Parts: sequence; C-alpha cells; structure tokens
Amino acid sequence: MLMWGMLRFLCASVLLLMSVAALARDKTDVVHMKNGDRLTCEIKGLDAGVLYISVDYLLGTQSLEWSKIERVESKQLFIIKTEDGRSYVGTLSTAESGGSRPIKIAIAEAGQNVVLNGPELAQITQTSENFLERFNGSINTGIIYSKGNQATQYSLSSDVTYPRERWSASATASSTLSASTGASTSTYNNFGVDVQRLLPWNNWFYAVASDFLQSSVQSIQLQTSLYGGIGRYLKNTPATQISLLGGMAWQSINYDQLHTSVPRQNVGAAAIGAKLRLYRFDKTEFDLTTAVFPALSQAGRVHVTTNAAYYVKLFSKLKWNISFYGNWDNQPPPGFSGSDYGTSSGLGWTFGNR
Repeated sequence: MLMWGMLRFLCASVLLLMSVAALARDKTDVVHMKNGDRLTCEIKGLDAGVLYISVDYLLGTQSLEWSKIERVESKQLFIIKTEDGRSYVGTLSTAESGGSRPIKIAIAEAGQNVVLNGPELAQITQTSENFLERFNGSINTGIIYSKGNQATQYSLSSDVTYPRERWSASATASSTLSASTGASTSTYNNFGVDVQRLLPWNNWFYAVASDFLQSSVQSIQLQTSLYGGIGRYLKNTPATQISLLGGMAWQSINYDQLHTSVPRQNVGAAAIGAKLRLYRFDKTEFDLTTAVFPALSQAGRVHVTTNAAYYVKLFSKLKWNISFYGNWDNQPPPGFSGSDYGTSSGLGWTFGNR
C-alpha cells in the first residue's frame, strides 16, 4: 500500500516539475556592466560577490563579478534572508554609484525600501506571485546492474520545497528496489513532509514533521513518526546552513503480518533533528538530514533515520548525484534486523531556483 502511495507521489512530482518548467520565469531582468555592456537576463541569485544569471542564447548559468556591475534592474520578486534571521520579499535594484555597491530591497508588503550591504545576505531565492513558480525541487533516478550475480538496483527520489518569507513547506520521497539471483527482492520506501516557521527571535524557528517508512529488510510494513519542536540555525550563510531541533515525537511501527505475529508498537519519544547543507552555487551541493528518537515509554530504545545526498552539476538543470539512506533501531523485536541502509547513484533534473 505504501509503495503505491510513494509511486503516486513521485508521479505527481513529475507532473508538477513539468508544470513549473512550462511556467519558467521570464528573462526580463537587466544588468548594466561598467564597460557599457547591457545584458537582458534572468537573475538567479547573488553569492559571495558573484551575480548568477541565465541568458536565452547561452546554455547554463553564467556568473558575473559583482564589483564590475554598474547596476541591476529587476521587477521580479525575491525572498531575501540575512545572516541574523531577518527576511524580506521584494524586487532588487542597486545604486548607480558608490564603492560598497549596496543592494536596495523594495519590500513589497510595506511599500518601503530597506538597504542591505552584501555581507549581510545569507540567501536570495526566486519567488513569484504565481503559485506554481514558487516551487523548487528535483527528481532523481538511478539504475545499477551486475552481471555476475544478476543483481539489479533501481532508485527513484523526488523533493519539492515551497519557500515563503517567514515559513516553508517541503516534501521528500524515495524508493529503492534491489533484486539478485538466489535472494529475495528487498524494498525501501520513505516519504516525509515538514513545515517550518521563523520565530520573532533571530534564527529561531518551530517545525512540525511526519515521516512514513517501509523496509522489507526489517519486516516493517509501516513506520510512522510524527514530531515537532523548536529549532535554531547555528550557521546561516550563502555557502553553509546548519540547524538543530529539539522536541517530542510519537512513533507507530506495524510489522509485516505475513511474516510475523509481532503486534503494532506505539512509542513516545523525544526528538532531536539536525540538518546540514553545504552549497557552492551552481556547482556542488551536499545535504544531510538526521532524526534521532530516544524512546521515553521504552527505556534505552533509540530510533535513528538518516538521508544524505551529494550533487554535482553537469550542465543546465542536469545533475549527477550519489545518495545514502539508513534506518536503525537498537531494540528491534527478537530475530528482526535492527538496520537497513544503502546507497544509490544516478542522474537528476532540478526546477525552480535549484
């Protein structure tokens, strides 16, 4: 049942990806260079003194040195976040002169201008008044085959994020199937949703999340985790994001009744979450998400889930990736495996500002 639900979600992600691609942002931004050149383009973002743009007649994303730009003009909307946790939604423009090259941000809701210097910026993300154009995400596939033991592994994953000024929502799904001669087929499916909102204090937020997991290796038909808590960004720069979250969780584990008579287990637990994102704009990206659930209703029992992925851009929206997944339980029912983990590699396609 869960596998079919996962497949439906992945198909929906593909349809959403196609819809967003059809509603790509117009390349109507203008960049004026100090040498007199004028480029009509789509501004993708600003990072570490480099402005990234996309031009109709050039493949991929181009990079421009910020110090050599005279001014920029854009009527498009962006979400701008600073290192101290402030966030704005507005258009971008720069002064025509001045050594520090400040970025002037017009806050759409307040109808006023706020001036920020480049070093203050942690992230610039494209957004839009159009609902579909606000989504970012990717879909990834991989196939591994070995002739020696007729081993085959298929993997399919997708992630979708909906960022707003002070909150965001995201969904992730992954499915892995492994088969080889003389061994039973194993499957691992995972689907998660989380919503996060910034608090009034700098870099603090609260979040609620749900995670649904199926693992044939552990004979888990469905493991449901619902949790929420308070978190903080320990580091929030254009190249690095590190956040921690602490809270409470409820877990329900339903084992495969075709192979075991173990009843459904319900566990109350504390929740500790960590996210790490290392990002080099338009080149590489590393994402790591870990959730630890120390049981409160069953002393000594701990669940851990981990997902990690490393992406390398090939060209345009096409990326190569290698990913890792894992699920651990230090006190599984007698005779059951306490872990399931694996890796996959393949190609992916991104949309939005990814």
